[in-house]
Amino acid sequence: MLKIITSLLLFGFLTSCATYSEEEVKSFDQQIQDYLAEKNIDCERSDSGLYFKIIEKGEGREIKFSDKVSFKYKGELLNGRVFDDKKEPVDFYVKQLIACWKEVLMEINEGGKVFLVSPPQLGYGDHKLNDIPQNSILVFEMEVVEVK
Repeated sequence: MLKIITSLLLFGFLTSCATYSEEEVKSFDQQIQDYLAEKNIDCERSDSGLYFKIIEKGEGREIKFSDKVSFKYKGELLNGRVFDDKKEPVDFYVKQLIACWKEVLMEINEGGKVFLVSPPQLGYGDHKLNDIPQNSILVFEMEVVEVK
């Protein structure tokens, strides 16, 4: 688990390094749409290709890019295999996070909860991690506990 946390920091700024062809991006998008249809989940799609559903907007203060955020999360692959599950809050600066998390955190406030499905170009891309295969589509549930 510590390796996942370390990877978040280490690869957070590298997430957009991989370049994907238009065909690959369309394939990732179709896989996400198929997953959401199969699970009967309705999500919004951002211009970046991130699919998300705000479960709770949150009533606390708005999150800014420079903030340190305390949050809980669960991450899994499209096949349902959980690769990380933080039941106790972890603290990170928003600017240190992977692109999909940065983007979705700008949509909620302290106390907010969100579900998201991220294409590889907004996650870990083609980086090889122990529990996450290269070019994986990632599914996350996140809850912001505190904005510092």
